[in-house]
This record gives sequence, structure tokens and C-alpha cells, in this order.
Amino acid sequence: MGRQRQRWPRRVYGVGAEPDPRFSLANERTFLAWLRTAMALTAGGVGLDVLAPEQTSYLVLAVGLVLTGMAMSVFGLLRWMSAERALRTGAPLPALSAGVLLVGVTLVFGVFIVVVLVANR
Repeated sequence: MGRQRQRWPRRVYGVGAEPDPRFSLANERTFLAWLRTAMALTAGGVGLDVLAPEQTSYLVLAVGLVLTGMAMSVFGLLRWMSAERALRTGAPLPALSAGVLLVGVTLVFGVFIVVVLVANR
């Protein structure tokens, strides 16, 4: 009991009962996947800026990738917190609303990349 009071964030660990560790570990792995993707997007943005520092269109794309990576890390944390709270309280797991947003952002960046590549030929 005393050990649970020390766990952070209190908003997550301060409610409900301890779930099956397998579920918490699966939730943690999902969170780490969000972080991996966020870091890959950020690294892609930095790499794009290094490879084409003179072109404004690539700068826009690089900034967009870095911002999307930052947003993914925040979404991943919020999703982990929501899922862990749901596991602890026995509530339904949260919907993947951020996933729809990220698919939309990925599609926009994909179209932008195609336009830039075709325009620079």
C-alpha cells in the first residue's frame, strides 16, 4: 500500500485496483511504440533539414515532421494514462482518436512530399 502511494502519476495510480501485470506491460509497450514513432519522425525532420538546408519546401516538411513527432509523444503519454486508468478501474479502453488524426497528418505529408518531388524534377 505504501509503495503504491509513491507511484507517479497519481492521476493514474491513485484510482482502482492493480491490474494483471501483463496488461500493464502491454500498455507500456504500446506507449514505447508511440515514442519510437515520435523519435523517428523527429529524426526524419532533422535529417531532411540537414540534407536540403537551402530549400524552403523541405524546411516546411522538416518542421512539420518534428511537430508531428512532438505531438505523437504527447498523444502516446495521454493514451497510456487513459488505458492504464481504464485497466485499473475496469472501464472500457479508450478509443484511438489520436490515431485518426495522425493518419490524416501522415496523408497530408505524403501528398506534400509527392508534390515537392514532382516539382523539383
